[in-house]
Amino acid sequence: MTSPQVDKGHGDSGAAAPRTGEDHTGEEGYERGLGSRQVQMIAIGGAIGVGLFMGAGANIAKAGPSIILMYALAGVVIFFIMRALGELLLYRPVSGSFAEYAREFLGPFFGFATGWTYWLMWVVTGMAELTAAAIYIHFWFPAIPQWVSALVFLVVLFGVNLISVKIFGEVEFWFSMIKVTAIIGMIVIGLGVLTLGFSEAGDTAQASNLWAHDGVFPNGVGSSLMTLQGVMFAYLAVELVGVTAGESENPEKTLPKAINTLPWRIIVFYVGALSVILAVVKWTEFSAGTSPFVYAFEKMGIPLAAGIVNFVVLTAALSSCNSGMYSTGRMLRGLAANSEAPKAFGRLNSRKTPALGITVSVALMGIGVILNYIVPEKAFGYVTSVATAAGVWTWLMILISHIRYRRAVDAGRLPASPFPAPGGAVFSWVAVAFLALVTCLIAYDEDARVSLYVGAVWAVGLAVGWRFLQRRTTGNAGSDAPEYASAAE
Repeated sequence: MTSPQVDKGHGDSGAAAPRTGEDHTGEEGYERGLGSRQVQMIAIGGAIGVGLFMGAGANIAKAGPSIILMYALAGVVIFFIMRALGELLLYRPVSGSFAEYAREFLGPFFGFATGWTYWLMWVVTGMAELTAAAIYIHFWFPAIPQWVSALVFLVVLFGVNLISVKIFGEVEFWFSMIKVTAIIGMIVIGLGVLTLGFSEAGDTAQASNLWAHDGVFPNGVGSSLMTLQGVMFAYLAVELVGVTAGESENPEKTLPKAINTLPWRIIVFYVGALSVILAVVKWTEFSAGTSPFVYAFEKMGIPLAAGIVNFVVLTAALSSCNSGMYSTGRMLRGLAANSEAPKAFGRLNSRKTPALGITVSVALMGIGVILNYIVPEKAFGYVTSVATAAGVWTWLMILISHIRYRRAVDAGRLPASPFPAPGGAVFSWVAVAFLALVTCLIAYDEDARVSLYVGAVWAVGLAVGWRFLQRRTTGNAGSDAPEYASAAE
């Protein structure tokens, strides 16, 4: 897929022609080992993570039943973001999607910054997932220190990602299948408790629990809005389907289908599941650090079911960490292809996986193991706030790139995508405004504010790194065609 050449650096006309070696023909060197069912389940799994299973407990305690509305509102915005991404992906499928689109429509520095920031997001998300997984293991084995469990999971998933993309896809498929099956099962059981009144929770389970205890906004609208940064963390990874573009067997068919089913996933897995849980158990009984799903089943007096749910949320955490290892290696390889990371990151091993990039990323995820040793009670909160800030930047780059792309299409400078976002760029602007609000809320929240401090330091690091690259390449960093290397070739 090629497009007309357009001059760089001229405002909304700044789209560059796609580079050779980055289209859907597979010339990036990756193995197209992800089939339709795997891409679908990766997309579903990306919408069901530890942010829902574990983070929802703290959010319920702050917002009460209104947390359902917060997840629904954020879900609408996420759909806008994904349709914007979908239009770009079908215009030019490429595995380094977000960074490549930022580079094409906003300039080389934004591609550099987005690639590294998305890499950072997954490194710290991996830390969060390792922390959550260790907490879930503590449910069964309280004597095992959190850091030990985190380290074991880190090593096992590292091995999975080094083998091949097919193994990654298969593992992710079954992780997601477990999550989907379990949530649907939880919804069915919860509805049974509400309608038939069985179990220990049957006497108090009723739909009125959604509004009877100080209303839908028991702590005020402001308190509910303050949960948005935690809610947005729950949706991190929905954009991962874009990273799979370079390794999907048929991206023109699988990607639109995966994106268009997103609203149903949000309705069922977030709005539906939380509505049932909060109807079965009063919102006042939930607290931070406890999975609302596990607690709900304990409240019903079904201990075996609580153990099963704990296993499910454990797989959710491991699934997200697995995805993080996958995406960090690909993002580093894309940066290396544009001379924005060491060239060694651009090499594939004999199994066509970016082994060095994955290895370095996993080593840094090991910091999460250290955090679990030093501050086990705060580790999850610290890393989720940083991951959310990095995710917001990535989503903003997707939206702004989409807006610039639509301008170029309307002016006749670029071909239209076969998967246009509804409303053109209008909903992208709405999503930009929403993300600006979330950023302000993060700044207002004393606990979450640390992510902005980290972000400021990160921005300085990116600026220094970019200056270094500019000097080393005499102002031409990222302008040459990427040279992907493979040890297997």
